[in-house]
Amino acid sequence: MALLRRIWFQIHWFIGITAGSVLVVIGLSGAVLSFRAEIVDAINPGLRHIPNPTGVAALRPAALAAQVQAAEPARRIAALTVFAEPGRPARINFAPPEGQRQGEVRLADPWTGALLSVPTGEAFFEFVEHLHRWLLLPRDAGKPVTGTLAAGLLVLALSGLYLRWPRRPLAWRAWLKLDFALGGRAFLWNLHAVAGTVALLAYLVSSLTGIYWGFDAVRSMVDEAAGEGRVVRAQRMQAGSAPARAQPAPDLQRVWQSFLDEAGGDWSQATLRLPARNASQVEATYLRANPEHERARNRLYLDAATGEATRHERYADKPLAGRLVNSIYPMHMGTYWGLPGRIVMLLSSLGLALFAVTGWMLYLGRRRTKRAVRQERMRLGSALRPDGPGAEPVLLTFASQTGQAERIALQTAAVLQSAGVAVVLQPLVRLSVDALRRYRKVLLVASTFGDGDPPDSLRAFARQFARQTGSGLQHVHYGLLALGDRHYANFCGFGRALDHDLRGHGAQALFPMIEVHNGDAGALARWQQSLAEAFEVQSGAWKAHEPKAAPFEPWRLVRRTLLNAGSQGDPLFEIEFAHSGAAAWAPGALAELLPRQPAHAVEQFLRRAALDGRTRVRCDGRECTLEDALARSMLPAAPAASAQALADMLVPLAPRRYSVASIAADGCVQLLVRQARHADGMGVASGWLTEGAPLDATVELRLLPNPAFALVDDEVPCVFIGNGSGFAGLRAHLRERVRRGHGRNWLVFGERNAAHDAFCAEDIAQWQAAAALERVDLVFSRDQAERLYVQHRLREAAGQLRQWVDSGAAVYVCGSLEGMAPGVDLALREVLGSAVYEDLVAEGRYRRDVY
Repeated sequence: MALLRRIWFQIHWFIGITAGSVLVVIGLSGAVLSFRAEIVDAINPGLRHIPNPTGVAALRPAALAAQVQAAEPARRIAALTVFAEPGRPARINFAPPEGQRQGEVRLADPWTGALLSVPTGEAFFEFVEHLHRWLLLPRDAGKPVTGTLAAGLLVLALSGLYLRWPRRPLAWRAWLKLDFALGGRAFLWNLHAVAGTVALLAYLVSSLTGIYWGFDAVRSMVDEAAGEGRVVRAQRMQAGSAPARAQPAPDLQRVWQSFLDEAGGDWSQATLRLPARNASQVEATYLRANPEHERARNRLYLDAATGEATRHERYADKPLAGRLVNSIYPMHMGTYWGLPGRIVMLLSSLGLALFAVTGWMLYLGRRRTKRAVRQERMRLGSALRPDGPGAEPVLLTFASQTGQAERIALQTAAVLQSAGVAVVLQPLVRLSVDALRRYRKVLLVASTFGDGDPPDSLRAFARQFARQTGSGLQHVHYGLLALGDRHYANFCGFGRALDHDLRGHGAQALFPMIEVHNGDAGALARWQQSLAEAFEVQSGAWKAHEPKAAPFEPWRLVRRTLLNAGSQGDPLFEIEFAHSGAAAWAPGALAELLPRQPAHAVEQFLRRAALDGRTRVRCDGRECTLEDALARSMLPAAPAASAQALADMLVPLAPRRYSVASIAADGCVQLLVRQARHADGMGVASGWLTEGAPLDATVELRLLPNPAFALVDDEVPCVFIGNGSGFAGLRAHLRERVRRGHGRNWLVFGERNAAHDAFCAEDIAQWQAAAALERVDLVFSRDQAERLYVQHRLREAAGQLRQWVDSGAAVYVCGSLEGMAPGVDLALREVLGSAVYEDLVAEGRYRRDVY
């Protein structure tokens, strides 16, 4: 299914940017023609109704034809049309000159038979009609072109329907919700999809009728099947005639009287098609006084000499096929459904321009994104070699989960290149032992994810690298920067494993591995100094290429709500922050904030130290009160002799990161914070957010992208798995998916007790009401004797999980690193199999935000 969807997507965009661009011309010209008659009448009010100053009766067709023929003796009248409405000009169709397909059409005074002037604007509409029907090409060449374009419109309409078909097609919101709160590509896609859904039936009618008009073979086949073909009509016109004998001129006086007798006065417009060559019949097509539509024609065949009616075909008596064939033009124009139909077809014709614009914008946006990615890959993958012989490139590679290792690697590459060192920058996932052999110097920046694990995309690499044996890297000298978090027992576990495996392959260290805890500035300074010694890099180069971090901004704490009163677990709070003029953030983003010590803890420390908290000190490069410096720092075990001495020994509190539980359209940042409780009290950050900080307090916060947990852009199925406060990241993604109208979502969520921990129930009910959750699996571990968790639900739904993944689903996991994350990981591997699991990771469809 995923392959089929990709194929249809490629077909849709290819036709859209090729035929779709020309269809704009067809659509706009069709819109101009929608009210052609009304516009011409408005421009030429004197030709809409001809006054009758003398009070004479309107000329009958015989007298009218005689007057016109006398005025134009060199031209033969092929057909004439009269109207029951008094004063309405008659329409004269002259036979085409030799070698032409169509003759001139003129209006005639119904009272005198005099030919009237050509209406103003008629030439313009003739030009527009030729543009619409044949793209200004010769008729025989243009018809198949416009027919092909109509077929392209049909494919666009049907493929668009297939590509946006929701899982719950009866939920109208999934089809018709236009979300103006969206921005950028998401809004363009939403507008393109919703407008396409609204105009779908109109485009199906336009394309099918356009194919009928565009291809003579199709038209002949349809007409013949319905008994309305040209051959049949020609036979009826020649009924009773002797082929070898010339027929006398038709007696229009008798023909018209016979017509009036047959019609019984129930007519509004009648066209007499005069016989040509050996034909002996006059074909009278007429509309009733109240016709079903403008082409609901009744046909009456009359003997040209006697006026006797030989055949009368009433529209109402035709079989369904015959009525449909006679309705093709009204359906194409929308007149089949009256004025509302004309307006719908007008708007749908104009809508083709909208689809072309939004389609091109989406296409160009994808092109820009792909080009940027390609340029970035070229920049990352190509060596910027300095001029001069003998320059040997240095391989700089990184392993990143959240992007921190990549940012350090980019800065390092820029610094080395500025010093004249040729650098090849590559993500570690693309490399192998064989690739490393091509370099003599290798620098690695490696993040450890959680408790000693490699980043998700590097799992297969880590296993393969560890399994490979031999000493093929004896010529390689390497430097390794390992990133990690000392809160985990296996600190920098992946970096240490890399160091061990590199030494096992015979590589030699340029300098001892440098371990970094949560961006420790001292450790990063050692990395910079080590590279300066190894590659003769000047110290000032680092500052010149220092990446610009997003600044912390003052956010106001506006709400704090306990979500799980009475729970067996620690209290869980929803914290809401507001900030006017905040920049938008993408779903899956992280909120990084600077916590503070509780006020009572700072006061107690100051009393023990016998120091005045209002004393001004200099701390961390800025001047502030001692009280403020202590609130931002880890409280030392022992006081110092003076306020400034105390400030000099303070270690700032590390920033804390939380998954954002809201989206930019909510207008606020919401977090789900579990109150951490330890033997010596509450956790600093969680305690301050859930209890210590007063409402309306200012919190220094910044929003960071989280590429490893980013939401997919298109409408692929998504499986969301999490527990506890991990509902935050899942909620943000689901809110955005609902906003975009993407309904193929499956939520698997776990907590302790349904009675106290079902804080997600209200959100889930809203999503289900909007048909945005195809499946929900909730599991409460303490509600039964056996402890059940989300991984158990995954195993129970193994068959459906495999179907979702096979159809291209992305899997999102958010929650605790201990217990839930490894349990889910193992369950996915068991259910999907190792090969599918590895593909899921390698394709970036397994995205985690665990802590």
